[in-house]
Amino acid sequence: MILLKQLEVQLEALNTASLRRRRRTADSACVPRVTVDGNPVLAFCSNDYLGLAAHPQIIAALQQGAQLYGAGSGASHLISGHSRAHALLEERLAEFMSPHLESARALYFCTGYMANLAILSGLAAVSSAKTVIFSESLNHASLIDGARLSRAQVQVYPHGDVLALKGMLEASTAATKIVVTDSVFSMDGNLAPLPALLALSEKHDAWLVVDDAHGFGALGEEGRGVLEHFNLRSPNLIYMGTLGKAAGVGGAFVAAHATVIDWLLQKSRPYIYTTAAPPALAHALLTSLDIIQGEEGRARRAHLHNLIAQLRADLHLTRWSLMPSMTAIQPVLVGDNATAMRAAASLYEQGLWVPAIRPPTVPDGTARLRITLSAAHSADDVACLLDALNTLESD
Repeated sequence: MILLKQLEVQLEALNTASLRRRRRTADSACVPRVTVDGNPVLAFCSNDYLGLAAHPQIIAALQQGAQLYGAGSGASHLISGHSRAHALLEERLAEFMSPHLESARALYFCTGYMANLAILSGLAAVSSAKTVIFSESLNHASLIDGARLSRAQVQVYPHGDVLALKGMLEASTAATKIVVTDSVFSMDGNLAPLPALLALSEKHDAWLVVDDAHGFGALGEEGRGVLEHFNLRSPNLIYMGTLGKAAGVGGAFVAAHATVIDWLLQKSRPYIYTTAAPPALAHALLTSLDIIQGEEGRARRAHLHNLIAQLRADLHLTRWSLMPSMTAIQPVLVGDNATAMRAAASLYEQGLWVPAIRPPTVPDGTARLRITLSAAHSADDVACLLDALNTLESD
């Protein structure tokens, strides 16, 4: 069949370029020492930054939530799927983020991808013809797709380039301006210059949409993410945080001024036309938030930051380079796709699971090993990884 042959040729081209993706299957919970494809490995690849994905209190809360609300929601939020668990979680999230958002209200989504599609398409629904989205060049795919879905004009500014964005905003005559950026860049680990971006957004009456997928729970004294880290507060902010990474469960939320949230509820197709997430997840997330905000959360963040410091101090590379990052994402820049794949395979053979990230997820020529640390790791775990990496890179 000609159509299948076309696919086979393209798949072989991906093989040749060391770009074909393959999955591994985990046979146990999301913990550092996990069984994958039947093999015991020490994993440095999950986004479970606080080590809550297998926390016994959250597991118990999830079980309790299933007993209270059943397995599924049965419908979209605007039909009959909005449960008391969802409502309580949204109230709690709004309260949690209120130090940084005026008249805060929150909306819970099935995934961060859906949340980002909803924000950008919903804001542009006022008038896509008169809306310009100013998008950071290294934004996550969900933000790129959200901008496309919005049908608004999109202008891309270079990574972290505040002066370039300033010029774009000054030249724009758009009725609605939306600046959108990741907070922690998922493949680099560095932070966006949010204080400067917010100052520009306020000066030019623009929304600033912040995707804090990799900051929520992990950054800030109480885990309020990048807004707490930079001590930011503004009615111009629209904040997206995911709940399947540091929070350890699943889903995402958008927090903003109550008027913004009401508009998204009215106009965001990715929110309106999808079945609500199981209420049991929302119920479990209430316990997750208790941990994040409490003494245990502070202790876990402190331990995580100690592990980051350990890795950065004791990793000694000559051919490759550790990219600048103060977050749990610590990428080792290798460059060549095939070399990165061989390095990941060598580590896996030694019982260490570190993924190789290649284009199109990262730019050509910047393939890397993406190390992610978790509060569930020990100092000995990180020492084991350091020994393997220091030896591997010097071979």
